[in-house]
Amino acid sequence: MASVIEQCQVAPSPGSAAELTLPLTYFDHGWLGFHRMRRILFYKLPISRPDFVQTIIPTLKDSLSLTLKHYIPLAGNVACPQDWSGYPELRYITGDSVSVIFSESDMDFNYLVGNHPRDANDFYHFIPQLAEPKDAPGFQLAPVLAIQVTLFPNHGISIGFTNHHVAGDGATIVKFVRAWALLNKFDGDEQFLDKEFIPFYDRSVIKDPNGVGMSIWDEMKKYKHMMTMSDIVTPPDKVRGTFIITRNDIGKLKNLILSRRPNLTHVTSFTVTCAYVWTCVIKSEAAIVEEIDENGMEFFGCAADCRAQFNPPLPPSYFGNALVGYVARTRHVDLAGKEGFIIAAELIGEAIQKRMKDEEWILSGSWFKEFGKVDEKRSVSVAGSPKLDLYAADFGWGRAEKLEFVSIDSGDSISMSLSKSKDSDGDLEIGLSLSKTRMNAFAAMFTHGLSFL
Repeated sequence: MASVIEQCQVAPSPGSAAELTLPLTYFDHGWLGFHRMRRILFYKLPISRPDFVQTIIPTLKDSLSLTLKHYIPLAGNVACPQDWSGYPELRYITGDSVSVIFSESDMDFNYLVGNHPRDANDFYHFIPQLAEPKDAPGFQLAPVLAIQVTLFPNHGISIGFTNHHVAGDGATIVKFVRAWALLNKFDGDEQFLDKEFIPFYDRSVIKDPNGVGMSIWDEMKKYKHMMTMSDIVTPPDKVRGTFIITRNDIGKLKNLILSRRPNLTHVTSFTVTCAYVWTCVIKSEAAIVEEIDENGMEFFGCAADCRAQFNPPLPPSYFGNALVGYVARTRHVDLAGKEGFIIAAELIGEAIQKRMKDEEWILSGSWFKEFGKVDEKRSVSVAGSPKLDLYAADFGWGRAEKLEFVSIDSGDSISMSLSKSKDSDGDLEIGLSLSKTRMNAFAAMFTHGLSFL
């Protein structure tokens, strides 16, 4: 499906720091055993193979090298103690680099960038796998980033990113991608790199008065037999679908909530969209399961950037993870009934509002304990955020044609991706990966419900 044109290693450009070590904070530890994050950006660009080889590849390598000068931990490794006695850390030394594959495919570009259900396996040809960990004295070193750029001759280009979540959250990775895009678009002129794209590395701003980092790390070590530093890729037997919820639909959903629950205060676009998708997902299960425990608990989990919740706030460009999770839960019968959407919106809104400005809850690590009580097989979670606009990553070829969160295929839970719409400000784009039967059921419910607003 994709034949390799060139495989290379791209290192930070001259003038970079010789080395950098970043200790992991209590926001990072929990991601050590998490599946790798995989995203693909597709761009319409009618370019031939000779042009791709002679112009696109060299400029992408040069601009990536320049970008890594600012984001050098992404060229490094996560270093995990082999005996699990010490703490893991991010470590870059001179000579480290990012694996980059340039490839070519004859697959139907228009099929891949569509919204209709598409075979999830098809996308794994365009995302790289992280290299195997290497042994170093006392540590295992696992790379944190790999990139694959694929040409669809005379149609377009895709850029696939695989990264270890322990290196940084969505805000960090999106800033890296957009910084790379800017430097590629403007021929490496760093004056176009706004301050927001220059990472802030000082980990001392993360205060840990309660020793949460140590307690989370001790908890993680209990499951070390289940964790691997290797990047394991298991393409699923699923289809991927994309759904657009318009600003107008969102407004109607908000009005519906407020007409039934006029005293609710946290009725946002995020809340109502997640609540609507959650209830449609729950109801779609009837298409594949004959008997469902109506009193069984269902869970909805989402993560929020808490950089602004600290006192003083962390810089927006803080490099790393600064996410806390919120969990809403209720019985299956509550969500599957006529009032399911109202109940879901109320629960999600309350969970977010209760914790959004609770610095003590953040500093105590209570959010980490909450996720330990979630049954993954009965949960829906969110990847991405409308606040992070990857569609705006313009490498000089215009806005991206399509964004795919390939990693929502992974894990026992159902994960939805959520992002700004490509075309219209205020619209939101939802990605799902489900079995074909369940996807058809979800699509019918999603469309039918909106048509009655």
